[in-house]
Amino acid sequence: MFSRFKLQENNTTVKTEFLAGLTTFLTMMYIVPVNGFILHDAGLPMGAVITATALITIMATMFNGIWANTPIAMSVGMGLNAYFSYGLVLGMNMPWQTALGIVFLSGIIFVILSFTKFRVWIMTSIPVDLRRAISAGIGAFIAFIGLKQMGIIVENKATLVALGDLGNPAVLLGLFGLFVTLAFYAFRVKGAFIIAILITSIIGWSLGIGSAPESIVGLPESIAPIYMQLDILSALSLALLPVIITFLVTDMFDTIGTLTGVGTRANLFQTQDKNDKALEKTLEADAISTVAGSLIGVSTTTSFVESSSGVEEGGRTGLTAVFTGLFFILTLFLLPLFKSIPANAIYPVLVVVGILMFSELGNINFKQNDLAVTSASFLMVILMPLTYSITNGFAAGFIVYTALKLLKGEFKDINLGLITITLISLLVFILH
Repeated sequence: MFSRFKLQENNTTVKTEFLAGLTTFLTMMYIVPVNGFILHDAGLPMGAVITATALITIMATMFNGIWANTPIAMSVGMGLNAYFSYGLVLGMNMPWQTALGIVFLSGIIFVILSFTKFRVWIMTSIPVDLRRAISAGIGAFIAFIGLKQMGIIVENKATLVALGDLGNPAVLLGLFGLFVTLAFYAFRVKGAFIIAILITSIIGWSLGIGSAPESIVGLPESIAPIYMQLDILSALSLALLPVIITFLVTDMFDTIGTLTGVGTRANLFQTQDKNDKALEKTLEADAISTVAGSLIGVSTTTSFVESSSGVEEGGRTGLTAVFTGLFFILTLFLLPLFKSIPANAIYPVLVVVGILMFSELGNINFKQNDLAVTSASFLMVILMPLTYSITNGFAAGFIVYTALKLLKGEFKDINLGLITITLISLLVFILH
């Protein structure tokens, strides 16, 4: 029954894989209610989104476990779900159906590229420091969104933004939730995010912020309101090409970065072989899951760095992912609990995830005094939150980097892949 997972060859057992799967589940369970809140802000019905998020997590994670035999769990990616809601739907006044069409198209392209050498080409074309800047910029963007949704940052006509009302009970609850989440994560508590959400929710309910659920379990809501509602034709626009590319490239970087980090601990993807079958199959599973997710009504699906918690528990094969997926079936029946969670118990998680992504900035080599790297990194990090757009920051960074390299005659740092992305980036502002 378990022979396909090659447990003995990987020095693991069914019991070890079971415990690793449970650990991964506990550390990333938070994505189900958090994604429900984020996509609900874009106008999607929360109950349907919660069900769809649980379903795509189950399907994608188990599919990867069986297809790639790697202990990598997958779900709706943090960062791109925020960009979906706040950047596209609310920021660009785009119907969420069109935004789902963009997710679908980026996923289709990713699927095609996962079976070609383009993936290797694009990853080797873009300087590693710019990849890190993209991650840091997205971190700043989603942390800014979290602080805004919590009421800690508010609109101000004179200064654009200002500090919110710290005497407001809901804002104070959000600050408490942020502190608790940071504290649990600092002490590496397993399930830090979901435990912090539950503690903050209980405090909120006791203060009259939201209502405690009458029951914790219940039947899942139908996904019919969002199932197959994507509008692909509206997404097929030259003006939206940069957005599609942004989703594609960000998903690729996010996935590669996650697999690299988790793989180091699990001794996976370490051969430096461009034909690494485990890596290729995991990327294929990631891409196929993004397409499937857009069909059932959620934003980009990606590999989760929380998979590292299961790896630390000894998970080494796809059986860990299969067990993780099975555990997520439980979340289908927790809808009453998830829907009753106060908003300011959810958004602190967004801020902490942003902080963790922003830490990639520390890995950029600023000591080499490369103005192109410094300028591009700065613009990516500052423009993503200030313009409420990952695309704008992404595009500005690549344009400035390539322009400065050409101006200084540093042609050794320029390649066809970089030029291609820079030309696409120019479209962002030409078609704006």
